[in-house]
Amino acid sequence: MTQARLMDGTAVARRIVGDTTEKAGGLTARTGTAPCLATVLVGEDPASVTYVRMKQNRCRKAGIESRHVALPATTTTEELVRALRELSADPAVHGILLQHPVGDHIDERAAFEAIAPEKDVDGVTFASFATMSFGLPGFVSCTPGGILRLLDEYGVGLAGKRAVVVGRSAILGKPVGMLLLARDATVTYCHSRTADLSAAVREADVVVAAVGRPRLIRGQDIKPGAVVIDAGYNPGNVGDVDFGSAVERASLITPVPGGVGPMTIATLLEQTVAAAARQLGA
Repeated sequence: MTQARLMDGTAVARRIVGDTTEKAGGLTARTGTAPCLATVLVGEDPASVTYVRMKQNRCRKAGIESRHVALPATTTTEELVRALRELSADPAVHGILLQHPVGDHIDERAAFEAIAPEKDVDGVTFASFATMSFGLPGFVSCTPGGILRLLDEYGVGLAGKRAVVVGRSAILGKPVGMLLLARDATVTYCHSRTADLSAAVREADVVVAAVGRPRLIRGQDIKPGAVVIDAGYNPGNVGDVDFGSAVERASLITPVPGGVGPMTIATLLEQTVAAAARQLGA
């Protein structure tokens, strides 16, 4: 059997960022104001620090201003909520990204809800989930939105297809399922307590692995010709799918890294410019 074709998220994201850079430049020229993304980081987790720095660098290259708010690991929920509300009220800030996780002592949901919906360019609030679910104007969660863009770029028709989402997080698993449902896919959510996960995966035309467990999805369980989206990222550049075996059965598959990750950042930048345009009325 022919090996799966790789879905090159890096190349697709490069095109999106290129278009976004042009839009950011045009917006700045028309209004005299550059789009601005505020990043908020609690503590000094090395991976989070790296992610935030990378996002700041990407912003700079795309003509988007970046404001960083670094808070100590001892920050309370109330203090974080206050900082996010201040950014929400600041007209110079057009988008807000709270880098997560924020620490077990913080009510992450309360923090997310302190972000004004019109500045929720990461798509993490209740309001954003509602607009995603009902197909209304708003911001999508960045990784799910990036996944749908990648499927579109590779011409994957979703209407009538069986899609299995492995994972149920509020910012990845649940919203990507709703976006797939909106495209007329028949969606099944699976998770750590799903009985006979392999049987569910074997029925899927499209598999989205987003559970955070390395190589959980085995190639032998992939339906021949299925499309496999690996949104997992585990130590050692390992995804949630056993790539070596899955690539022998799928028709399309995302690599890790270079698949979903670049699409997430591209979606964040694109939504930041869109948020700025709306707020500036341009």
